[in-house]
Amino acid sequence: MSLRVRLASKKKPAGWELVEPALLQFEERLREAVDDPHEGKRKCESAWPIHRIHYEKNRFVYDLYYKQGKISRECYEFMVREKVVDAALISKWRKPGYEILCSMSAIQRGGTNFGTTSICRVPLAQRAGQIMPSVTTGCVSCVSGDGINGGPVWWTDPYTAWAAKKKQERKRKKAEPKLDDDVEARLKAMRGEGSAGQEHAAESSVSAVDMDPEVEARLRALQGE
Repeated sequence: MSLRVRLASKKKPAGWELVEPALLQFEERLREAVDDPHEGKRKCESAWPIHRIHYEKNRFVYDLYYKQGKISRECYEFMVREKVVDAALISKWRKPGYEILCSMSAIQRGGTNFGTTSICRVPLAQRAGQIMPSVTTGCVSCVSGDGINGGPVWWTDPYTAWAAKKKQERKRKKAEPKLDDDVEARLKAMRGEGSAGQEHAAESSVSAVDMDPEVEARLRALQGE
């Protein structure tokens, strides 16, 4: 049931008209995320946009009430009572260390194999190996200080995937042993990457084609033949 229909008979508090348009937009985005085709995605990936939209909707209300003071306590409590917002998540944001927590599921230890919090709760600087997101939420890091523009780092951001790929490339290049110049030159020659190899490849490609005699003569002239 849509938000508009569900709350149609409810008496709205003052300030509701300020948040209703945005909440309806979040609801529409959520509906699109649920209906989005899941072909080519892992089962868990289909839920990642839903967690992100849930975070953004609640953050919108949190900022209006706690940061900007643009809605009244009565309006906020109305949204909590009608389950328009996630009161538990918003409450966590007011505690040190949880200021940008992506989802309540990230701190529910029962949902992990070893009874720990989600990987996105570990600061990036303390992680070893490849930087990957939480399988449940798609959040890479929701630890204060790691986030971009004060929010979680989401795997679905193009920059995040690019940065993770670049980090892996740098680590791989650093781990590769540096070859002696002479050895590297010989390897290139064997792969046909040197000047001699390129000339040989050019000659092979030319001879493999039945060229016009005039064109062949010009090529031989250019090659000094």
